[in-house]
Amino acid sequence: MKEHIIKSVEAGSIAEELEIEVGDVLLSINNEEIEDIFDYRFLMKDEYLEAVIRKPDGEEWLFEIEKEYDDDLGIEFENALMSEYRSCSNNCIFCFIDQMPPGMRETLYFKDDDSRLSFLQGNYITMTNMKEKDIDRIIRMNLAPINISVQTTNPELRCKMLHNRFAGEKLKYLDRLYEGHIEMNGQIVCCKNVNDGEELKRTIEDLSKYLPFMRSVSVVPAGITKYREGLYPLELFNKEEAGAVIDLIESYQQRFYDEFGLHFIHASDEWYINAEREFPEEERYDGYIQLENGVGMMRLFVNEFEEALEQLIKSKKYSKLKNRLHRIVTIATGKLTYSTLQSFAEQVKEKFPGLTIHIISIRNDFFGETITVSGLITGHDLVKQMKERQKEGLELGNILNIPSNMLRMGEQVFLDDMTVEEVERELGMKVVPVESRGQDFLEAMTNMEYHMDRDNENFVYIQAYDR
Repeated sequence: MKEHIIKSVEAGSIAEELEIEVGDVLLSINNEEIEDIFDYRFLMKDEYLEAVIRKPDGEEWLFEIEKEYDDDLGIEFENALMSEYRSCSNNCIFCFIDQMPPGMRETLYFKDDDSRLSFLQGNYITMTNMKEKDIDRIIRMNLAPINISVQTTNPELRCKMLHNRFAGEKLKYLDRLYEGHIEMNGQIVCCKNVNDGEELKRTIEDLSKYLPFMRSVSVVPAGITKYREGLYPLELFNKEEAGAVIDLIESYQQRFYDEFGLHFIHASDEWYINAEREFPEEERYDGYIQLENGVGMMRLFVNEFEEALEQLIKSKKYSKLKNRLHRIVTIATGKLTYSTLQSFAEQVKEKFPGLTIHIISIRNDFFGETITVSGLITGHDLVKQMKERQKEGLELGNILNIPSNMLRMGEQVFLDDMTVEEVERELGMKVVPVESRGQDFLEAMTNMEYHMDRDNENFVYIQAYDR
């Protein structure tokens, strides 16, 4: 029987009232063994529970619990998944982890391909390590949405791309999920001269048969680092080729929207940046279904910034402060967002003539210049290139603003384990992480705090201050 050690008990919860404590072990609910977090959450839907808890002294307690349908016991477990993570059984030709340099944290090399993480965290899965019983459980428990990394609907090509002889036949699970009315999202990692062109067209048309339960499919270019020795020879898409991918995708969107109310197939932001094209209007992103997959992130970012700037200009504070702001603002970012932030800076400087704003594009020497996102910039690359700008005599001020995704979530540490404190010491500047919202970058540039008036949902700015 699986045992699940309780890590914490929420104050005021059912568990606290029953004197369930940290260190106790959950053995079963309603006489059923709990395989993982899915079983636990599914059983939690019952309004009457019989839970068996083992105390540290070995004594087993049976709790009879009556609760509301949506109530949880208020406990967390030492293993959040309540089971071991399932590792990937593929050897994909585009796998980013295979392109990682040696000597980094061990956790960065773990390849997960776990359907439970798809439901819980939005991870994309290939379904190659799933069995019929896994699909049955998803349908029975209505675990949705499930995010699926498809790559291609050509079975032979999928086997080649994933380097897994079972990858093609696992596409049948899409039919099962569709028949079970399970909401899905798809992803296509597009590799030049592999699954683009006619193959991409085939995949789009095949996946559209799963509408409306497959609500979106994103097409993202394969990330290529400088560490590809011995790996499949992938190439970058050039400007014209990126434009061709966009044209193919956009040729389908209106037809799908007219029939299903969804544009369905989407090009990630990187295609538009590489093709030097404007991002689509907000309405075409269908509510930003795949925002965390880099689809529509830049359009949302631009809209947030422009709306916040417009409201700032309309505010009474603006006329009082527009000529009183005199400061140097420095923001370091990745190449991908550089031009957008530079555009923001020009708009802000036009409204606040006393501001000097430097947007510094950090080249990714660690992974290679082909990696352009700010989230993969290391502390060492940041320090080295900022020092170069300082040596050039550029007045950078005392504060260095960086996108918060340069740091590990919830920590003050960069990807290469360099700390914020170390970067500050090296540069003689205070490092300020900025959340990836347009209004936050406006605040960083103007030094004016951003708030939302909850009554009328208008933007409100309070007075500027110098740091």
